[in-house]
Amino acid sequence: MARFSDKTRVLVCEDEDTIRDFVVLHLTREGLEVVDVNCGEEALRVFERENGNFDVVVLDVMMPGIDGFTVLKEIRKKTEEVGIIMLTAKTQEMDQVYGLMQKADVYMSKPFSPSVLKAQIDRLAERTASRPKTQEAQELLESGPFVLNPDSITVTKNGEPIELTPVEYEILKYFLQNKNTALDRSSILQQIWGDSYYGDNKIVDVNIRRLRMKIEDDPSDPKYIITIWGYGYKWEEKPDTRR
Repeated sequence: MARFSDKTRVLVCEDEDTIRDFVVLHLTREGLEVVDVNCGEEALRVFERENGNFDVVVLDVMMPGIDGFTVLKEIRKKTEEVGIIMLTAKTQEMDQVYGLMQKADVYMSKPFSPSVLKAQIDRLAERTASRPKTQEAQELLESGPFVLNPDSITVTKNGEPIELTPVEYEILKYFLQNKNTALDRSSILQQIWGDSYYGDNKIVDVNIRRLRMKIEDDPSDPKYIITIWGYGYKWEEKPDTRR
């Protein structure tokens, strides 16, 4: 995705004026470039008009007209790269699971701290920004048919590119840095979402499920991301049959 600004660019879609104005004010003061809209229809128009030139999109779930889940689904049809944060007053677990399965990266319940929102935006932006190389190229991470390139932020399987969301990419990177090592859910949560995330650790399981659907030959019988029951997950090294 082409970048036209050195600042982190954020699209905020929130129908409640007081919440939207407060979020925009806080993020702008923190040095972010913010575009705000008050409905899902306008969010899609702006995203299209700007050619997806955003690092992060912040979406309210419950809005009149097109809701946040629909906007999320339409954006993901266009790109897996942009980070997406869902905001909602709902607390039901199934709503969170549904949102994550629709490829949101973070789910935050209202009321929320603007500082926590900023921290989550920063983490997602770090994964999506095209950073210039100021040091020597980073070493490729390889395992069987998989190659992860930290410089280009790309993943291939048998030479074919795999489109991952920023969170899915970071999870896979963490696994490849810790091959054949059992990782508990808490360590994965800490590594990927950081100290500022206070949601349910089921977010780990949902994203693992999504990642398996993209990288495993048979997600129902995974060969790479192995479940350690009652603990977490392990990346199991497999030989590359091409060699």
